[in-house]
Amino acid sequence: MAAPATPVPPQKPARAQTHTQTQTQARTHTEVTRKPWYRQLYFWVLTAIVTGVLTGWLWPSVGTALEPVGTTFVAAIKMLITPIVFLTIVAGIGGVDSLGRVGRVGLKSLLYFQAGTLAALLVGLIAVNVFQPGAGVHAHPGDLRLEGDAGQYVKDGRHQDWWHFLTDLVPSSAVGAFAEGNILQVIFFSVLFGVALKAVGPVGEPLVDGVQRLSTVVFKILHYVMLAAPVGAFGAMAYTIGEYGISTLTSLGQLIGLFYGTSAFFVIVVLGAVMAALRLNIFRLLRHLREEFVLVLGTSSSESALPRLMMKLEGLGVRRDIVGLTVPTGYSFNLDGSSLYLSLAAVYIAQATDTPLSIGQQLGLLAVMILTSKGSGGITGAGFIALAATLSTVGTVPAAGIMLIFGIDKFMSECRALTNLAGNAVATLVVARWEGALDTAHVNTVLHTGKPPPQPEPEPEPDQGPEQDQAVGLPAGLPTKT
Repeated sequence: MAAPATPVPPQKPARAQTHTQTQTQARTHTEVTRKPWYRQLYFWVLTAIVTGVLTGWLWPSVGTALEPVGTTFVAAIKMLITPIVFLTIVAGIGGVDSLGRVGRVGLKSLLYFQAGTLAALLVGLIAVNVFQPGAGVHAHPGDLRLEGDAGQYVKDGRHQDWWHFLTDLVPSSAVGAFAEGNILQVIFFSVLFGVALKAVGPVGEPLVDGVQRLSTVVFKILHYVMLAAPVGAFGAMAYTIGEYGISTLTSLGQLIGLFYGTSAFFVIVVLGAVMAALRLNIFRLLRHLREEFVLVLGTSSSESALPRLMMKLEGLGVRRDIVGLTVPTGYSFNLDGSSLYLSLAAVYIAQATDTPLSIGQQLGLLAVMILTSKGSGGITGAGFIALAATLSTVGTVPAAGIMLIFGIDKFMSECRALTNLAGNAVATLVVARWEGALDTAHVNTVLHTGKPPPQPEPEPEPDQGPEQDQAVGLPAGLPTKT
């Protein structure tokens, strides 16, 4: 006789995905959805850039009048940067298993940033000494007058001490840091908030979930703003060409060409070697981030691509806490393009003004630049302020010499921003690998195909008698043969 069937408890459903996993997968699916080339963002931004160049060249007055179009778009992006940085950092810290990991990621990021800055400064120093673009200019420092914005930048630089980024780290008010768009101060407040949220335990869990949900809304707003990217790029490029003219490019073409060539060398060779050590391909990474590079090219601001860069890196499988800590911090401490510019520009001014610099003096410049280049991300004229601070601190190169390169700075800012973007993307992958949290095979698959590999199907439940009968639709408690 069959034994009486025992009541079977309801079968537990498969473990639900966390909100963060669902959110990241949704973003990844959105990013990798294949579209025709004529519907891709980078195609329309490139078209807008070309149209903007032609407009500024053929109708300079019209191009100059379009300045508000570009600045408004960049302002709309910057409007979202501080909320995204805050939400990403807080959600990342709130989702880690220990606060020790947060400190470890932050320390490793800073160590890599220092190594990257030093490498960029050395590459710029070597390039300017080999090619000597300033030789033959013979500009007299007494004939150079500091006027307009350049004069203000030098004035600010002379009052900029090397340790300013430490004292400027703490905001006078939390709201003020967000209102002013000071990324470094927002990072400081966000880390404190995230650590406190993690430290209070279960009390803070609802807030962590709320932060994750709120970030979904903010990224949706970002999606709407990005629809205007071609318009913003058109306005920014038309203004640049209309205001400064294409002739400005040819007047100091050798210096511009050297800077672009040196930056390309740094990205392809130096960063390429770092990627090769990770068993990744730098060209595939650059292709994967092509939309972000085109956006930066059109707006001359690496900040315009910061939110999308974070999304792309999460789509590669990098942990959210690593992305949230490394990328925003890198925008203040890992400015590879700006470091290249500093060393190249300083020695160029010395060459152009016939100021002799020994190897020791150049290394002294480099040591000061390691400090003056920090913490200036997102500040208008940051490159000139850092350069003026360096020249004023050392005193061997006339600070007034920056007037020699002020006219072409707008054209060099694109290259600085592009190199900064590439450097921060590589830095995040390095820190993830250093943490043992980088699935190289997964990253290679995404970079090669543009989409993540398919997830394995869940294994079927083992045969458990009455429970299995219930799973396939048989009534619970049905007698079985003995």
